[in-house]
Amino acid sequence: MSNTAEMTWEEAVAWLREQPDRQELVRACYFDDPLPEAAERFSLGAEWQATGALLPPSPGLALDLASGRGIAAYALWKDGWNVVAAEGDQSPLVGAKAIRELSAQTGGWPVVRAWGEALPFADNTFDLVLARQALHHAQDLDKYCAECARVLKPGGIFVATREHVIDRPEDLATFLERHPLHRFYGGENAFAVEQYLHAMERAGLAVADVLGPLATPVNWAPAEDAQIEEMADAAWRWPYAMSNAEKIADLQKDLASPGKLYTFVARKPLPGESLEHARLLVLGAVLEARECALNIRQAELDRRNAWLETQNSELERRLCELEGVTDRVCRYLNDHGERLAVLEDNIGVRVFKKLHGAWRGLKRKKS
Repeated sequence: MSNTAEMTWEEAVAWLREQPDRQELVRACYFDDPLPEAAERFSLGAEWQATGALLPPSPGLALDLASGRGIAAYALWKDGWNVVAAEGDQSPLVGAKAIRELSAQTGGWPVVRAWGEALPFADNTFDLVLARQALHHAQDLDKYCAECARVLKPGGIFVATREHVIDRPEDLATFLERHPLHRFYGGENAFAVEQYLHAMERAGLAVADVLGPLATPVNWAPAEDAQIEEMADAAWRWPYAMSNAEKIADLQKDLASPGKLYTFVARKPLPGESLEHARLLVLGAVLEARECALNIRQAELDRRNAWLETQNSELERRLCELEGVTDRVCRYLNDHGERLAVLEDNIGVRVFKKLHGAWRGLKRKKS
C-alpha cells in the first residue's frame, strides 16, 4: 500500500476492517457492524460500567465530545442522560454521519459537527463533558481543555478516558511506530501526564482523579478482569498470598509501555469558588481513597516484612546448624588428624604400587 500516510481516518479504519487477521481488534474498537449492535455491546461492557462510576450520580445534559461512531453517546442516552454528540469528522463510517444514523435508529439525540478546539455551544451549558479517547488527538491541548471548561456548568464534571500517555518525549516515536493505524493516516499522538494535568488546570478545571493503566477497567478494556488478574499473578514475585487488587497495583508500578492509557476526572468550580478551593474539595475525596489504598499497601508491606523476617529466622537457624557441623568436623580433625595422615599415606602407597605394577606389566608385554 503506497502513499498510506495520506489516507483519511475513515480509509484507515475501512482498511483495518478488511483484514481477516485483525477482526478481533476491529471488534474491540467497536468498528464492526451493525453499529447499533456494537453500541449496545459497548454499553454493556466493563469499560462503560466502570466509566459510569466516574459520572455524576444524577443524569443531566451531557456532551459526548469527539463522539466517533457515537457509542458513548448511545450509552449515555441509555443511562438517562440528555445527550449532544459533537464530532468534527463527517465520515459515514467513523464520523458524524455514522452517529446520525445510530441516533436515528435509537435515541434521536442531536449531532453537531464540531472540533474540540471550537465548540459551537454557549458558556455553562453542560452538566457533563465526556471525551473518550479524544484529548490525545487535540491540535491545541490548552485550547481543547479551555473549550471543555467553558461549556461546562459550574460544578460540572469533565471526564477524559483512555488517553495515551508517554513518560519521556523520546517514547512518542516508539508509540507511533507500534500503533496499528498511525502509519496509514498519521493522526495519533500522546502526551505526558503532566501535560494533560497542566492543560486542564490552566483551563480552570480542578483535577479530581488520575487513573493509571491498571487502576480501572476503563483503561484496560477490552481485556477481561480475569486476564488482568492472570497477568498480575504471573508477575507476582513473592511467595505469599495477596489480594488481586494489591497484585494489580504492584504490576502497575512496573508498567512503562509508551502510549499506556490513563483516565482523568475534573470539576469546574462553582461561582465564587476559587480553583484552589475546588481542587481542595475534590482532593479531599481523592485523599480518602488514596488513604484506603495506602492502608492496603501498608498491609501488604507488613505481610512482606513478616515473611522476610521468617526467612531471616530460617536462614539464621540453618547457619547455626552449619556452624555446629563445622565445629564437629573441626573437633574430629583435631582428635584424629594424625591417624588420618597415616591413612592418607598408606592409601597413597597402595595406589603407587598398583600403578607401578601395571606399568611393569605393559613393559613385559612390549618386550
